[in-house]
Amino acid sequence: MRYDLVIFDNDGVLVDSEPISNTLLAGYLTELGHPTSYEESVRDYMGSAMHRIHELVEERSGQRLPVEFDATFHTRVFAAFQAELQAVVGVREVLRLLAEGGVPYCVASSGSHERIRVGHRKTGLDAWFRDEMVFSADDVGRGKPAPDLFLYAAARMGVAPERCLVIEDSRLGVQAALAAGMDVYGFTAMTPEEKLAGAVGFFRGMEELPAILGL
Repeated sequence: MRYDLVIFDNDGVLVDSEPISNTLLAGYLTELGHPTSYEESVRDYMGSAMHRIHELVEERSGQRLPVEFDATFHTRVFAAFQAELQAVVGVREVLRLLAEGGVPYCVASSGSHERIRVGHRKTGLDAWFRDEMVFSADDVGRGKPAPDLFLYAAARMGVAPERCLVIEDSRLGVQAALAAGMDVYGFTAMTPEEKLAGAVGFFRGMEELPAILGL
């Protein structure tokens, strides 16, 4: 099937940020008295918006995270991005082929606009994403697994949900795409297939994606 819009998740799909951010998140939560391993952070928070971290911590511990939590976490993440962040291997070639083939694409991320742009500037992916192609959970209020973000991105890009293909690497992202009535392919470089149930297909390396997209 030829899709009218390809919607990319950002963290872990366009930029290799998940190991960085989950290491920092686990460490910060542990520092605040909520012991969290890297594996637990990936399991519970990968693909989610910041509000979900607050909600889960309060649900489990009965305690609220400090008001400065988001600002402190993002300061640490952005500093690490500047030092370590890389684009996912092969993704520039995928974006080049999409652009040359006239296939519309965009990014829809649970991260903030600032987080997306910091990562894109560091990796050079900002050259491939104009402002009108970048969508964040900040735009809709509810992040994944709610379908709001993907539906918003499709509406702004002028494409019906059933004509969209989402590229995701998180359980929450796959759930959000399915709830939006969109097809989704699971990127399994970091997440095993069984964690991405409902995806119409899977791929482990970006070099596989052009064939999937018919490019």
